[in-house]
Amino acid sequence: MTRVRDVLLPEGANELAGAPLVDGFQRSITYLRLSVTDRCDLRCSYCMPERMQFLPRKEVLSLEELYKLSLGFIARGVSKIRITGGEPLVRRDIVELFQALGRKIGDGLDELTLTTNGTQLADHSDALYAAGVRRINVSLDTLDREKFAQLSRRDALPQVLEGIRAAKKAGLSVKINAVALKGINEREIADLVGWAHAEGHDATLIEVMPLGEVEGDRVDHYLPLSQVREELESRWTLTTSAHATGGPARYVDIAETGGRLGFITPLTENFCAGCNRLRVTATGQLYPCLGGGERVDLRAALRSDSPDENLQAALDEALRIKPERHHFDISERGADPAQPRHMSVTGG
Repeated sequence: MTRVRDVLLPEGANELAGAPLVDGFQRSITYLRLSVTDRCDLRCSYCMPERMQFLPRKEVLSLEELYKLSLGFIARGVSKIRITGGEPLVRRDIVELFQALGRKIGDGLDELTLTTNGTQLADHSDALYAAGVRRINVSLDTLDREKFAQLSRRDALPQVLEGIRAAKKAGLSVKINAVALKGINEREIADLVGWAHAEGHDATLIEVMPLGEVEGDRVDHYLPLSQVREELESRWTLTTSAHATGGPARYVDIAETGGRLGFITPLTENFCAGCNRLRVTATGQLYPCLGGGERVDLRAALRSDSPDENLQAALDEALRIKPERHHFDISERGADPAQPRHMSVTGG
């Protein structure tokens, strides 16, 4: 059976290169968020229900298909790929995909990274670094073990902290991502940020997003980051930073901690004007907008009789239908989510 490490660009690969990816609003698309699985070993309450119905494995793209898909994006000017999930590191042999894509760094790809919940990092950090990964995001909303278990429905905080230590030891730069949740972690956000900076990690705060049905109502836990920032400014000196990673976060430097803090604000401060991203699910569905229902089926293109030609046509269609902005809203109790799919399906 063909392994992803053996998949090479076909002869005449230069013919795969098309026009750079530019949407109808003249935004250059250089960043791909590629989900490799919808499965996760945690069940964070704001992300998915406890009894989550995961996709049949036959519907998920093979590692070889994910690699070929990535090559198609790189040929059109994508220079950054973030591997996402679900939890990407629970997928069997996933390191092979990192190794294959890592060989494209410096040859069309500037950066290869991932977002993870940290539970598997102790086993994979050295291999990730060897594959060319230098920077990762770890989702961590609390340092309180009991609260972590309540929020994620799994008692895995020690495992996550061990993974973060392993990543740091392996040479990976770690950024801590925390979703701000009213009534859950709002009183410990400053302590979480302070801990991250003391450990040498950047941190980013994220507003909860209305994707997929979950138990409870997101209105109860929506915490505007404008409010969080005001509270942090009463404690620390925050200075706007010019730092950028290619994603939607806007950063500040904190004088007292010596660290950097990002804010991702899809609800209180729309950032769509500078969107440079496309998202592809583990089943090959390309969503031009996280908050939109528009999609293009890349799996069908990949499995067609003319995969290269049809993939390029599908990418052109995605650019055509990419909307100007999302319309997230969490203001009405009992309202349906902006999209029925869960974040774990789309890819974080």
